[in-house]
Amino acid sequence: MKRGKVVVVTGASGGVGRATARAFAERGARVALLARGREGLAAAADDVQQAGGEALVVSVDMADSKAVDDAAQQVVDAFGHIDVWVNNAFSGVFAPFTEITPDEFRRVTEVTYLGYVFGTRAALHHMLPRDRGTVVQVGSALAYRGIPLQSAYCGAKHAIQGFNESLRCELLHTGSGVRTTMVQLPGLNTPQFDWVLNRMPGRARPVAPVYQPEVAARAIVHAAFHARRREYWVGGSTVATLIANAVAPGVLDRYLARTNVEAQQEEGEHGGPWNLWVPADGPHGRDFGAHGRFDEEALSSSPQDWLSRNRGRMLVAAAAGGLGAAVTVGLRRRG
Repeated sequence: MKRGKVVVVTGASGGVGRATARAFAERGARVALLARGREGLAAAADDVQQAGGEALVVSVDMADSKAVDDAAQQVVDAFGHIDVWVNNAFSGVFAPFTEITPDEFRRVTEVTYLGYVFGTRAALHHMLPRDRGTVVQVGSALAYRGIPLQSAYCGAKHAIQGFNESLRCELLHTGSGVRTTMVQLPGLNTPQFDWVLNRMPGRARPVAPVYQPEVAARAIVHAAFHARRREYWVGGSTVATLIANAVAPGVLDRYLARTNVEAQQEEGEHGGPWNLWVPADGPHGRDFGAHGRFDEEALSSSPQDWLSRNRGRMLVAAAAGGLGAAVTVGLRRRG
């Protein structure tokens, strides 16, 4: 990537957003960091600068469309344009559907789904006149496959999937130079499991296997500059889940009902701070960083992710291998 690309990352104060901002900065990007908090944003700006990038901090609630438009304009005023916009901000509730209040469900939807809609609209406002730019929607295996105890989050991720497909078709129809792509992620070692509102008996945790947020960040950066692909699947568990859901969704319903309530929690105290209404790293909070509490079990690489990002070369190699084998057989027969 050429130095100086202008990248916007929403939800940049922690977790995947934090790791992604740092990954872009390592490539010399000018990174606009969008989130609600204070401590995490300040620390993320330090990360970007230490990695060799230039940082711009913009405090914004992604559920506020006017504030998102204003944030995009701040980026353009500071950096001149926007090359890449990464939608990543989200919130959620760990609870049975009947224990989530209407206001909580609405809030999750506004942040996690409409936040992507508002972010995409703000990005396109500046990208379409230039006829260039990329929007990366950070998704999840849960964009295709709902699981128990996360109905609000799963519903929002499903909505993002449909919205992005519709937008992609429209951009293709007009022959636009602006691209949109989606990255579907597995369970990750991020701080979200200590700040997402939790009404389960146990402490929230990601479903194993767990990957480090840097695995996601590498995939997001790659997708941003190879956006002709409609989407990327990260992690073997994501691939297995999506294939199983396509082939035998009813069987998967029963399997998840039997296993995933327990798989999403562990023993321990849980008491917040919950970030549904206010940022966990606000004036009285702290910086949570990119990693959660699962470093000991989290995987720092994914062979499947490498194969996904290099599938073109793999197909060429496979084709070349097949051609070579065919030539060898032919020569043997002629001999």
